[in-house]
Amino acid sequence: MLVGIAPFAVGLVVVVALILAVAYGIRLRSRGDSRPSGPVPPHPDEPVVYESGRREPDEIPRDGGRLLPHELKEYGNTGSRPAEDDEAPKWSEGSSGGFGSGGPGRT
Repeated sequence: MLVGIAPFAVGLVVVVALILAVAYGIRLRSRGDSRPSGPVPPHPDEPVVYESGRREPDEIPRDGGRLLPHELKEYGNTGSRPAEDDEAPKWSEGSSGGFGSGGPGRT
């Protein structure tokens, strides 16, 4: 008999706590926000400017040896430089496919 009463009592306590929490929340909302709103941050005078461009990675030396992260430039981050031409490389039919695209890849 205690196996059936204990879960019921715990459930009843949880339901009462939830009802009280909802009632408290409704009371707080009906009172409104008594805190004054802070100063609004000023808008920037200049509009936001977006730059678009393409970057090329720095070449990794191909001396046949294995490079460890501390041997790379920028402490393991690959560097980059602005591309010679800002035009993205063109996609050619049958040369590649994205992961999961079903393309044949290089054939």
